[in-house]
Amino acid sequence: MLIVHVHVHVKPESIEAFKQATVENASNSVREPGVARFDVVQQSDDPARFILVEVYRDASAAAEHKETAHYQKWRDAVAGMMAQPRTSVKFANVFPADEGW
Repeated sequence: MLIVHVHVHVKPESIEAFKQATVENASNSVREPGVARFDVVQQSDDPARFILVEVYRDASAAAEHKETAHYQKWRDAVAGMMAQPRTSVKFANVFPADEGW
């Protein structure tokens, strides 16, 4: 498994548009065979901050995700909404084991 946390800081005036575009992308992403999970979370005390929690079955699935039309549409749509460039951190799961994902 490859877990990626994408940290996003959105311009305050773009929060709702960002959420709409991101939910559309996430809804399509969970249909990809290599995606085990795709969560979109919004920070409670700062609603302009989000984390996308992307769980891929392997590194190649993450690369394939970036080639999809829905990801590219999202990337282009949200580019001007960022208050600062998004960052990501990659993780490997320790528990639970990946059986059943």
